Amino acid sequence: MTTYSEQRPLIGISSCLLGQKVRYDGTAKRNRWLVDELGRHVEYRPICPEVAIGMDTPRPPIRLVGFPDQTRVLGVEDPSLDVTEELENFALSSASRLNHVSGYVFMSKSPSCGMERVKLYNAKGHAEKNGVGAYARVILQSLPNLPCEEEGRLNDPMLRENFVNRVFAYRRWQSMRAAGLNARDLIEYHARHKYMVMAHSQAAYQRLGRLLSHLKGVDLERVADAYEAEFMTALKRRVGRKRHVNALQHIQGYLKTRIDGGDKQELAESIDAYRREEVPLVVPMKLLRHYFRRNPDSYIDRQWYLDPYPESLGLRNAI
Repeated sequence: MTTYSEQRPLIGISSCLLGQKVRYDGTAKRNRWLVDELGRHVEYRPICPEVAIGMDTPRPPIRLVGFPDQTRVLGVEDPSLDVTEELENFALSSASRLNHVSGYVFMSKSPSCGMERVKLYNAKGHAEKNGVGAYARVILQSLPNLPCEEEGRLNDPMLRENFVNRVFAYRRWQSMRAAGLNARDLIEYHARHKYMVMAHSQAAYQRLGRLLSHLKGVDLERVADAYEAEFMTALKRRVGRKRHVNALQHIQGYLKTRIDGGDKQELAESIDAYRREEVPLVVPMKLLRHYFRRNPDSYIDRQWYLDPYPESLGLRNAI
């Protein structure tokens, strides 16, 4: 059966989340799960944009000022301190060097690294949580297909699983393209991710299939670029129980003539128990893998949906 890629993804990350004391007050914000759990399966590239542009540690605090479409990064104590251009320029130069990164974890609420709901102050000093960090905004715009998350949002089990799933899928995509693009590999990638994409969006799977329906004599780089954008957009969608159940039942169909009535009933009851929120997703998944180990199917064995990332992360135990 297919197992996750042994090639460890490289993930960009705010340096403070790894325990580096680079915050404005000279402290760190070490994230235990990122360091001790996910860190066993990935490599990190730590980046602190504020230190990178020459700011000291500790340093005077900065904040976002202005409007969502016109934001400056100014000193809290000294508003004449303006590091907007420095952060944006560093982000542009960083984006050009992040082509091998398979994901990015930003520090939430940061005026440089926050992805969303960062405090944005108006001229009267009142703040609303509708800002985006100056560095993060440029990275997100420059690398729209890169799986990105904030460390705070990773406390949500569904968002955590979604992010890790995207990281490993993107790593497989990057590896395929780096090996040299050809039509056969594009079709194979699409086939092996069928049920993963279908769980997120059946419409997206159909659109992706149409992109690959006529590859003779076309610009494969252009097709691959369009496929990557559609594929990564689809994987951003949260997958609820109904969509997982649909994918599980489709896969169950491949066992229809291979297992006896008692095993069929056990598997169906397991999927239905998941639907009723009585058990987590890992329960029917493990049962499916068990039956396919005993009754191999060459097509299902290649499906990344059943084993998309290291099982020891336990991500499907909580969704």
